[in-house]
Amino acid sequence: MSQIDPGTPTWLRAHNDRTAFRLLLEHGPLTRAQLGALSGLSKPTAAQMLTRLERVDLIRPVGEVSAGRGPNAVSYGVRDDRITGVAISMLADAIHAVVVDATDAEHPIAEIPCGDGERTPESDVRRAVEAACEASGVDVATVSNVVVGVQAAVNAVGDTLSLTDTLPGWPATGAREQIEQRLGLTVALENDVNLAAMVERASGASADAATSVLFWIGQGLGMALDFHGSVHRGAAGGAGEVGYLSVPRSAGDIEPDAVNLTGVIGGRVVARLLGAEPGQRLGDVLHRLPDDLAALDAVADRVSIALEAVLAIIDPELVVLGGPTGSTGGAALAGRVAARIDRQSHPDLVVLPSATGAQPVLLGARRLLVERIRDLLEARITPAA
Repeated sequence: MSQIDPGTPTWLRAHNDRTAFRLLLEHGPLTRAQLGALSGLSKPTAAQMLTRLERVDLIRPVGEVSAGRGPNAVSYGVRDDRITGVAISMLADAIHAVVVDATDAEHPIAEIPCGDGERTPESDVRRAVEAACEASGVDVATVSNVVVGVQAAVNAVGDTLSLTDTLPGWPATGAREQIEQRLGLTVALENDVNLAAMVERASGASADAATSVLFWIGQGLGMALDFHGSVHRGAAGGAGEVGYLSVPRSAGDIEPDAVNLTGVIGGRVVARLLGAEPGQRLGDVLHRLPDDLAALDAVADRVSIALEAVLAIIDPELVVLGGPTGSTGGAALAGRVAARIDRQSHPDLVVLPSATGAQPVLLGARRLLVERIRDLLEARITPAA
């Protein structure tokens, strides 16, 4: 396509149509008059924009709005069935997946057990996409993009994964390319805690902090380092993989048999502190944490030890406690951890619980997908439209 000079009628039409499309995404269904008022353009111009957007199949009539004495006005909304995506969270024993569309509408979350059979990246993603689409009644053929949160260090440039304890069958190199070639999808793999940190920055506890650390405490451990709204991944994607750090001397009396930080504050340890019986996992007993003062104190002791090295190196403004244990412990756990911080070294450090709810990894993947889908749809608005 030849370059269209800015300011020409053709360029202005495309510019106006993109503006109208974004307003419909932001505000939901609009009438011609409403679109004109929001865009600052005349009703006839707004009508022309709607006509062009409908012609390229980006919007459709979705209802009518009372116009008083005159006939009811037709309202138009963005089509949510042209391009969709699926957000996926890979857990140790299950896969969670949800459909994402251009309107950012809520869809049911599908949960798929990992099972004991042979696994591959494409088989896991295929099952997740099919389950999410079935739960939402969405045609699988509309899915073009997926974002997958994995419990691993991700190097997007080299398409490599490391520390893949919870991803049996996934290769160290080429997992993304393998999924894309065999499923015909555009795929992004991202560390699960990094996705959660993106949501924490957008709408959670770290929204106003210049530098923050999201300490994810669950079956395993992880950290996301947020510097001025940008997640620091490291040269090979392994920044924040603190669960594999050796046990500091200060933890020797607390967990003498631990070989790394996961053995100090990981899921098995917290489950034991909460009185788990043989066969019970962290999720079976974690609900006890807010009311178990002894366990809260024990967990806070261990969290403060795990944070020592990170605080010495990063010196952030804020630490957010997330993951199953951090979120369940809530303000009570955060307050106890804050009380254990060396205030001579970190006088102003704030410790808060996560404020993003039960599925922050899916929310982070969903945020990325919404913008990608909207960009793909907006690309259909050409100067010739």
